[in-house]
This record gives sequence, structure tokens and C-alpha cells, in this order.
Amino acid sequence: MHIHLIAIGGTGMAPLACLLQAEGHRVTGSDGPLYPPMSTLLAAAGITPFEGYAAAHLDPAPDLVVVGNAVPRTNPEAVALEALGLPRLSMPEALARFFLADRQPLVVAGTHGKTTTTALAAWVWTDCGQAPGYLVGGLPLGLPASFARGSGPRFLIEGDEYNAAYFDRGPKFLHYRPETVIFTSLELDHTDLYPDLASLRAAFAALLALVPASGRVVACADDPEVRALLPAAAARVVTYGLAPGADYPLAAPPEPGPEGLRLRLVDPEAGEVELRLPLWGEHNVRNALGVWAAARGDGISPAALAAAFARFPGVRRRQELVGEAAGIAVLDDFAHHPTAVGTTLAGLRTRFPGRRLWALYEPRSLSAGRAFQHAAYREAFRQADRILLAPVFHRQRLTAEELLDLPALAAELSAAGHPCRACDSLEEIEATIAREAQAGDVIVAMSSGSFGQLPLRLLAGLREREEARL
Repeated sequence: MHIHLIAIGGTGMAPLACLLQAEGHRVTGSDGPLYPPMSTLLAAAGITPFEGYAAAHLDPAPDLVVVGNAVPRTNPEAVALEALGLPRLSMPEALARFFLADRQPLVVAGTHGKTTTTALAAWVWTDCGQAPGYLVGGLPLGLPASFARGSGPRFLIEGDEYNAAYFDRGPKFLHYRPETVIFTSLELDHTDLYPDLASLRAAFAALLALVPASGRVVACADDPEVRALLPAAAARVVTYGLAPGADYPLAAPPEPGPEGLRLRLVDPEAGEVELRLPLWGEHNVRNALGVWAAARGDGISPAALAAAFARFPGVRRRQELVGEAAGIAVLDDFAHHPTAVGTTLAGLRTRFPGRRLWALYEPRSLSAGRAFQHAAYREAFRQADRILLAPVFHRQRLTAEELLDLPALAAELSAAGHPCRACDSLEEIEATIAREAQAGDVIVAMSSGSFGQLPLRLLAGLREREEARL
């Protein structure tokens, strides 16, 4: 079958293209200019996309067109496929049609923690010999790629609540036929699609309702919004959390160290279990508990799980140490919501105790740049010693009333003893770091986009400083 993917370079579309190619389909695709890692991923699979969009890319007509969720109805190829009446699917529909029919999908869903939890699950099931299929929305370290066909019964999927395509405005995760769901959290996000919390609750309730009575919902008991939606599930509910009362709780507070966290959890069958987790932050403790609970439901032994957890190499752009120069550590993180900013900074506090922490932040998504987040950002950034704010990425798409007031936020944080500057450009951020950062500092750049490759740029500048002093 000839399958053409419009916007083939997306984080879900490129892995899907590679999976389809490996199944023997002829895969073509188009996108704007592509860069690593997606360009190298496609090249390794023998796929050379068209650069740019044109109706001619659908001549001769493919048997099927898969449309990425960022593709508007006005895209030249979308216009052509509608005019020609070609069969079309969204990315999640295609994944379900070609890869989930004979599997037991485990969907990781929630506002926060999806990528790390899915990557950890993919690592654990693989390390424990389960041969799972998986599709992770980020880049897991230690695995060959962010996807695998697998031969075991499980297919592990990061379940995005964002819309599937221009012709399907519902959430992607409703297409994934979940047998099990790990439900991490629920908080207002993606306000361009979900104007209020009620609409977001409805989407997640619909997901839980899809899980058959024979399946499981593995839910974070620490989140009141998650708990409130559990009656929507007909499946067995298993809970996890930091506090007593969950089915899988901690026996004692996490103990941070230079190599990660030491955890003592209570397993309903095995009793108290000690494990090492090479991650930091309470949010990652919850992510780990969710994976543990789901894996135990699949019959994986505590000993095998503990060994796999201890070897987990992490995920790119999740508290990722890019490098260190001039005695300054530079990290990259995907945090793009006040809650994620706060948990990332809290995790780094435990990872780098006693060191001055710089938070560099770009409000990249539409939700991230909205004024209603102001108070939450003010609270989240209190965990940093210095804060530099980049301009709101989508400021032209927001009204003056909707737009987050970065100078006001910076003034409030500075007055509270957390020096903060609203910068006009990335160059201003670079200049500030070059002028003020000192040996022993820790710098984390947070954005859901590329942030102009700022972490690499900062590291290069610090290395020049280091070499100049030799």
C-alpha cells in the first residue's frame, strides 16, 4: 500500500512512518524543513520527504493519506486530498488501524508526566523481556528509538489529549483502544481546545469509559481531579501515590542523592520494596509508582522491576544535562506549564543542593502565554534563584487582555527576593548569562519548543569562557 503522510516530521508522525515502512508499505511524506532527530530518523528508515507542501505530491494518488494534527484544512495537500476524495486518516487512527488491532494497548494519559512515564514503561517492559510495542512522544535514552513494533501483547502509547486532525477535533487518545490506562494528572491546559476544566474533564472521562471491564485504570490518588473522574471507569481501578491510602503508596519519603532517588514503596503482594530511581523530583516518584503498579498488573516480578528501574537512562529534554563548562551545569527541559516548571525546579533543587539555580523560560504554547497562568507562574518560579523570561512565542495570536504580562511577573518575583528579568530576545538572555553566571551555578532552559537551541548556545559560550581562562 502507498501511504502518504502530510507533516511527516512530527513527533508522532515520523515514528508512524518508520513503523509503516518496516511493515512493507511504500511511504512518502511532506513537511517543512526537517532537522535532527526526526530528519535522521526518517533517513535511517530510507524515507526522503518532500520539502514543502504541493498538490503534485499526491500525483500519482496514494492509497491512503495520513494527516498530522498541525495540518490546517487550507494546506495545499489537504485541499487536494479532499478534492480527489482520497482515503484519509489522522495519525492516531492510522496507529490504531495498523498496529493496535491485535494488541493490548496501555495508554499513558494526563496533563503532566506522559512522556517520562511512557518512556519508563517502554524501558521497563523491554528490560524485563516483555518485547512491547511502544510509541513515546519524546526521545527515550537507552532505547533504539522512540518507537518499536514489538512482538509481545502490550503496546505502550503516550496518550495525547490534543486534537487528532482538522477533520477530527477530538483527542488523539480516544482512538487507541485502551486495555489499560495510566492516569497521571489533570489540570487545565491546551486552552485553545479546552476553554474550561469541564471540557477537559469530559475528554478524560470519555477515555476512562473506553477501558473494558476486564482492563485496568491505574490512577494517581494524589490528584483530586483524577480521583473525581474514577467513577467514569467500568474497569478495575488501581491507585498509586505518595500518601498512605493508595494501593501502591510510599513507605517513607524519597531519599535524594547524587545518582537519583532511593524509594521504599509498598506493594500489595510483595510488601515493602526498595528501589533506586535515577531521576529527581516528586513528580518522577509518581511517574515511577504508576509504571510499577501497571507492570505488577502484568505479572512482572518486583525483583525484575527494581533492576530495570535502577538502569533507566532517562528521557531527552527531561532534566537533561546538556553539559558543564566553567563550573556551570546547563540543562534542557520540556516544561511548558506552571506546574511542570515548579516540579522541574523542585527536582533540580534536590539534584543540585546548595547551588544557585537559574530558570530560563520561554512561554511557547498558547496556554503557556496566557494571563490566567500569572499567579501559578509566580508561585512556580519562587523555587529559582534567578529567572530570565523569554518573550511569549505566540504573542501575536493573543489579545492584550489574554497575554501574560511578563514585565509585571518579573517585577513581582524580584520584589519577593527572586531576581527576574523579562528579556526582549534570546540574545539578551545569552548576554545576561555570560555576564552574571558563576562557577557552581545550575542553568535550566525550559520550553516546549526548540528555544532557539539556547542550551547549546549557552554551553558553547561557557566553553569559550573556560578556554579563554586556560
